[in-house]
Amino acid sequence: MEQKENDLSKKVLNTIKKSNLISNGDKLVLGVSGGPDSICMLNILNDIRNDKKLHIEFDIIVAHVNHMIRKEAKEDEIFVKNFCNKIAVEFYSKSIDVQKIANNNKIGTEEAGRNARYDFFNQILEKTNSNKIAIAHNKNDKVETIIMNILRGSGISGLKGIEPIKNNKIIRPLIECERYEIEKYCKEKAIEARIDKTNFENIYTRNKIRNIIIPYIQKEFNPNIIQTMDRLSNLVKEEDEYLENTIIDKYKELILEEKEKQFIMDLKNFNKQDKVIKSRLLIYTISRLLGTAKGIEKIHIEDVIKLCENNIGNKYLTPNKNIKILIKDHKIYFINQI
Repeated sequence: MEQKENDLSKKVLNTIKKSNLISNGDKLVLGVSGGPDSICMLNILNDIRNDKKLHIEFDIIVAHVNHMIRKEAKEDEIFVKNFCNKIAVEFYSKSIDVQKIANNNKIGTEEAGRNARYDFFNQILEKTNSNKIAIAHNKNDKVETIIMNILRGSGISGLKGIEPIKNNKIIRPLIECERYEIEKYCKEKAIEARIDKTNFENIYTRNKIRNIIIPYIQKEFNPNIIQTMDRLSNLVKEEDEYLENTIIDKYKELILEEKEKQFIMDLKNFNKQDKVIKSRLLIYTISRLLGTAKGIEKIHIEDVIKLCENNIGNKYLTPNKNIKILIKDHKIYFINQI
């Protein structure tokens, strides 16, 4: 990249290096809708991989999902396909009736769309022997997510918002870029990205936060709310990582036995811990045993803590159908029921 290259390219490159998003030999599946964010990500990553001076050798493939919701959806697909042909990038697309899936599964259109996209991205990942999926979330998306999590009453982890890398598989190269910078980049590069008009319809929670709440906060309280919330997110992330490491050490101290379907923990030692440590220990142990703690809510954790404090033998709880937590012989039994 030349020195006069847009500052956004440098910012993306810094994010890639700082969070170790891309390594030599990586093969990325880029989720590209055709909107400014994803087209910007595609163009910048293509420039980075073609710039031999940067010494980052990786490959990119584009995956596009036609949600079949908007009448312009086919035009979006053609736009992305033509853009990929122009820069010689492999292109895959799939049409999915997202509204039908949402109705059949009794879930929201947004959730159905997100599930459909990630399923398709994973299919292309396997088909092309790729190892990472790149999503074009930006800093504004991250702040919108934090506000959504606050409104839902999430814990500390919800204040982290969207992270640059997840499970060493999902990467977000634009996560430190603001939306206005991305739009400016597209304008400077004369890229006429597709505009999804549904982003301006205030029927979804995210759109209401984007189009009503954040502009109101900027006007009435804090014009720099995006940067302020981003700083909060980074502070929370640092403290959360410290706590997580503390929990791992504490887990090793308390765990007595780990079998495929059953973990056993020392009850007396568990009861000596502070409540915040107990809560996180339970989440960590369940997640380690089942591979996820999804569906385990705050009330379930509090009930288990009370059960442990009462210390009455042969009493158990089933926070969900996948796990049974039993108190017996001064031990806590975590039993996988899948």
